[in-house]
Amino acid sequence: MASEGRKHEIAPAVAVRLSSISDLVRMASSAAMAMQPTYIIRFRSPSGRTVLGFLAVFRDYYNYYGIPMFYYVYDDNDTFRDANYILVKVDENGERIEPSKTTRPGYIAIPIINVSSLPQFLVPPDIE
Repeated sequence: MASEGRKHEIAPAVAVRLSSISDLVRMASSAAMAMQPTYIIRFRSPSGRTVLGFLAVFRDYYNYYGIPMFYYVYDDNDTFRDANYILVKVDENGERIEPSKTTRPGYIAIPIINVSSLPQFLVPPDIE
């Protein structure tokens, strides 16, 4: 029987700062290639830095159903400021990651979604 009047505590996502945008995009594009809905969210941190992040679930961790993981990087150079997509292409010439307003044939296109505020569970305490 559900207890009435009690609010459930939702634990925050575990924030993991990655070393580079390439690492973030590589992770997001691997999920996209596996046909999982994939997007990168963009928002301003409390200190005004642009954050690009990807939400994933670390499944079946011991007795948990899954732990939400928020992988992120700072876009301090505003490289992706005007982009609607991050395009990824891997071929014999290597890995290419490009900001873009549109999609392009032959590339994996990961949409960037701007959020004005984050849900409480996704407000990582260590984001500057």
